[in-house]
Amino acid sequence: MSLKTFFIVGPTATGKSEIAADVAARCDGEIVGADAFQIYRGVPLLTAQPNPSVLDKVPHHLIGAVPLSEEMSAAKFRDLALNAIGEINRRGRRAIVVGGSGLYLKALTHGLAPFPTTDPRLRTELDTLSLAELNARLLAVDPLGAERIDRQNRRRLVRALEIFTQTSKPASVQRSQWAATPGNGDGVFVFRERAELYARIDARVEKMLRNGALEEVAGLGTIGVTAAKMIGLDAVRELLEEKLSLPECVATIQRKTRRYAKRQLTWFRQQPNFEALNLSLLKDHSAAVDWILQKVSLLSPL
Repeated sequence: MSLKTFFIVGPTATGKSEIAADVAARCDGEIVGADAFQIYRGVPLLTAQPNPSVLDKVPHHLIGAVPLSEEMSAAKFRDLALNAIGEINRRGRRAIVVGGSGLYLKALTHGLAPFPTTDPRLRTELDTLSLAELNARLLAVDPLGAERIDRQNRRRLVRALEIFTQTSKPASVQRSQWAATPGNGDGVFVFRERAELYARIDARVEKMLRNGALEEVAGLGTIGVTAAKMIGLDAVRELLEEKLSLPECVATIQRKTRRYAKRQLTWFRQQPNFEALNLSLLKDHSAAVDWILQKVSLLSPL
């Protein structure tokens, strides 16, 4: 990537936002968020956006930037991020890209997978099929993809079948070929030992609900399909509708967030282009910032 960037990636609740802000402040950088839900406006608590004290340290981009009604994708994110990075570089500053949304990050480091655009007539035909029928069709044409995919996710099943129908090649094969291409971009993959990470997740969920996430969700207006997938939204709504108790709501969000973090860890461990940094082995926050700054200092000057 010819743009002047440094990536700090990893699972939720590792402390990426705080570390990145201090790194950016000391290397004349600005933050570009790479989180599929923190990009939305109006849900800073539910999406665990950086708090005001962190946001005030350096300029942040693509955090709370998009209305909840807007559909997002890796392609849209890539366009927004490249524009933000370009503007930062033109000011003579380095962009520090921070986040945990694997596909969004890979859209920046690898470009976009060469998949065909949606065919409206084919989409309409596939949308008439039941979940069982979609799974059966995918198993017949792409058994590897059927094994890996979330079989309850209609959108992903339909998209996989669209790709096969339009290209005559299984989507799983094409994704594997895309994943195998060398990535561009310098950066670090930060993580913590699982027990520590899960404890941080649990504490953050409790704090989020104490600090006003219920009121935040209660006041939301129109929400698009993409934003509606954010973790915790359904559970908080069920709490507000008295379908869940507060302890049940907390436990549900904690469980789903831990599962999400586990998927993120698996994803990033399979991406060899970033150096791994186990934050659990460092003595404190400052040690992590210093370690990462050493890596940034090795990059070509702006």
